[in-house]
Amino acid sequence: MPVAEDSAVAFPREIPFVHALGLTLHAFGHDGAELRLALEPWHLNSWQVGHGGVLMTMLDVAMAHAARAANGETAEVRPDAPGVATVEMKTSFVRPAGGTLRALGQVLHRSATLAFCEARVLDGEGRLCAHATGTFKFVRGLRPKQTD
Repeated sequence: MPVAEDSAVAFPREIPFVHALGLTLHAFGHDGAELRLALEPWHLNSWQVGHGGVLMTMLDVAMAHAARAANGETAEVRPDAPGVATVEMKTSFVRPAGGTLRALGQVLHRSATLAFCEARVLDGEGRLCAHATGTFKFVRGLRPKQTD
């Protein structure tokens, strides 16, 4: 994966939930991805640290983008490019998360239809906060149902 720069790059696909959370993409390619998030008060749990659901989303999106990169997707927006769907994910929380978080995802192995990935979330001091492994299926043609 290329070394992450200070400036964000555009996500190759619009993901409304990711946009609403405020995640930014800082590296995408070579079987890896890096996301960042500066925690805001609404990202926190009752102990005033990053909510587990926020961290799990960061891990999931980092792995999914690593899988997309491994499948040849580039930062260029291509609506016809195959997507990925999370098949399974296991998460371990190591320590409370605070400050600006980084999620680093990578592909461990891929087949014609699946990518086996891992990701970690680091806090602003580079300490491990959460780790995940996941399996992602390459899919074509998933379109939201149109409603009247």
